[in-house]
Amino acid sequence: MKRENFQSRLGFLLVSAGCAIGIGNVWRFPYVAGQNGGGIFVLLYLVFLLMMGVPVLTMELAVGRASRKSAVLAYKALEKPGNKWHIHGWFCMIGCYVLMMYYTTVSGWMLSYFFKFATGKFTSGMDKESVGNVFQSLLSSPKEMGLWMAVTVVLGFLVCSQGLQKGVEKISKYMMSALLLLIVILAVHCMLLPGAGEGIKFYLIPDAAQVAKVGIWNVIAAAMNQAFFTLSLGIAAMEIFGSYMDRKHTLTGEAVRIGALDTFVALMSGLIIFPACFSFGVQPDAGPSLIFVTLPNIFVNMAGERIWGSLFFLFMTFASFSTVMAVFENLISFSLDMYKVDRKKAVLINGVIVLIASIPCVLGYNIWSDLHLIGGRDVLDSEDFLVSNLLLPIGSLIYLLFCVTRFGWGFDNYYKECNAGEGLKLPRILKPYLQFVLPVLILIIIILGLV
Repeated sequence: MKRENFQSRLGFLLVSAGCAIGIGNVWRFPYVAGQNGGGIFVLLYLVFLLMMGVPVLTMELAVGRASRKSAVLAYKALEKPGNKWHIHGWFCMIGCYVLMMYYTTVSGWMLSYFFKFATGKFTSGMDKESVGNVFQSLLSSPKEMGLWMAVTVVLGFLVCSQGLQKGVEKISKYMMSALLLLIVILAVHCMLLPGAGEGIKFYLIPDAAQVAKVGIWNVIAAAMNQAFFTLSLGIAAMEIFGSYMDRKHTLTGEAVRIGALDTFVALMSGLIIFPACFSFGVQPDAGPSLIFVTLPNIFVNMAGERIWGSLFFLFMTFASFSTVMAVFENLISFSLDMYKVDRKKAVLINGVIVLIASIPCVLGYNIWSDLHLIGGRDVLDSEDFLVSNLLLPIGSLIYLLFCVTRFGWGFDNYYKECNAGEGLKLPRILKPYLQFVLPVLILIIIILGLV
């Protein structure tokens, strides 16, 4: 079976950026930035993105492009005879399944809220309790949550069933273009609200007093953490798109572009949230309460609340669904490579698996609300802990060691693949940093995530 390629460079960049751009860009980045000194955090985040995120991204892409295969077979194609690096490929696939076990549910929440705003469920002047009750009502209903989760899964696999070019790439081009347009419109609107300037100042102007309060090392750790996790590295979600790439452009240049798009969305999200919160005198929270309680409370008090609420949750739907599509394509490609089934069968099998696997998260807020797993966490948070605190950072460390040590693929092979094509080259002088310093930084992130 002939392997598909991306139809265009733009398609590759938008699909890859879509995989990286997700819910965390909106409900985590702005809050963490504001909590850690605003502009100082943002500056450190950009530094660590270039120091950590971009290099590991080039490694995932290099493994994919050099092998032209999905995770397990990619390792097998590049590893030395008798080596067992390919075992990590199986953990990558496990990570993709676990990620989708809760991500489909959260993506379903976004779609649900888009329709709630569009159909007038939220009305002008609703009080805080009424707005909060909408979210509680959603969580307490396994049927409603299950419906929106199933719609997300079916739509995602329906797109992927059309193939890489006609499905994932084509839809991503339209969806990501709309996402970028929506976020600019929303940010401009929020920045023009009365009192919005204070929110922008809080977000982007360095606050030495806040840094002193939090502690500079805590700010550094937070920036390092955010920069590392923002690109969804470590579970072959990016590796698969490397396998579809041509060799016309260097991987360093492409990785920087993907990181820039991801960062643009994260920064612009803050320019929606902080001006809006400060304009209406609301304290920005982190996590689901920010998206489903705090912001809807603001939208219902805006002029044209139905329009702005609908546009915001359409943006959030696109942000989450782009990740869903990208990970589904990884699962399908894995099935095509490993088991030699056709795409329709791979779509059907994986669709059923993801649907069934997503049910525990749906039930975790109602029927199974008393179920607490890892460290007392509920179902969703336990699944997120496995992915975010273990599979992503440990997987990234394995990709790094595979690419830069003589026990794996080797630095020279990685370096040659990374710099093939036109564009920004990876300086060879960075070899000691990649071999000795970056592994230590990732180990620090793993330890911080487990403490």
